[in-house]
Amino acid sequence: MTDPQSSYGDPVDEPKETDRDADVVGRAHEGLAEAEAARNDVPEEAVARDPEVSDAPETVVVEETVVNETVVVDGDSDEDARWAAYAASAESAARADETPTVVAAPVAAPAAVTPSEPVVAPAPTAYGGAQPIFVQAPEAPRPRGNRGAAGAIGLLAAAVFAVLYLAATLGFGLLYRDIAVPELLEATLATLTTWSLWVPVVVFFIGFWLLGAIINRGRWGHWVVWGLLVGIAAWLGHLLGQLFQAPFWLLTAREGAELVEAQVLAPLAIVAFVLGRELTIWFGAWVAARGRRVTELNDEAQREYERTLEAGPQLHRA
Repeated sequence: MTDPQSSYGDPVDEPKETDRDADVVGRAHEGLAEAEAARNDVPEEAVARDPEVSDAPETVVVEETVVNETVVVDGDSDEDARWAAYAASAESAARADETPTVVAAPVAAPAAVTPSEPVVAPAPTAYGGAQPIFVQAPEAPRPRGNRGAAGAIGLLAAAVFAVLYLAATLGFGLLYRDIAVPELLEATLATLTTWSLWVPVVVFFIGFWLLGAIINRGRWGHWVVWGLLVGIAAWLGHLLGQLFQAPFWLLTAREGAELVEAQVLAPLAIVAFVLGRELTIWFGAWVAARGRRVTELNDEAQREYERTLEAGPQLHRA
């Protein structure tokens, strides 16, 4: 027969009871030593309170670590079980002590602003707080006209026309002996109230002003050339004045035609034409001179407007 020991291998040395007890006790002492060392290593600053914020609530967050360990002990010794449980609890406490302690910083309440303290408004930022500035664009200058001046100067020309036409009427009356020298004053007053005097004057003024409105700021040469039309208008005014003086509403058509035919080349008709022509030339020179001055002012205003546009908007501070 074979040897039982040779068939099942070499014999195994089982640990002795004394060695197992010593191992358990050693592990327990090591756990206690580690727990004590961890407790001593916790900094005092982590758990100390700030004396200035002693009233503030303190929040401590501690991480709980649950260690579940299974201690396997060979044999059924009660002493070994007690030492294993004690070592596990000691190790759990050491790990709990090693967990960092978090102390919440106190939150200071915002300082209240009392009525005695000035409240300073925040300064506007460079972009969001800037207010847009609207600048009105300059208006283009309106060109000045010369028609009003032509009308005013035409009134003076019409007054001169009336005086000269009255003098010509009285002169021809004395020449043809229709008026006596002692009756000159009475004849003058009587002529001032007649249609034959004022109708040519009114027609001359209308012709002069219309020509001035057309020429406006034109040169004097236009008055020299087109003044002939004002002379013709004054001549027609003389004929119309004679018809009003008749009066024409009491005349028949034949009598009216005969009256007009007799006055076409009458001395006063020629005087009216000449006066209308010459006065338009000389007073037209005055209107043209003013028109030239107005043109210069308009050009200067236009140049100033263009310079303003080129310069762009300007911000003036008081």
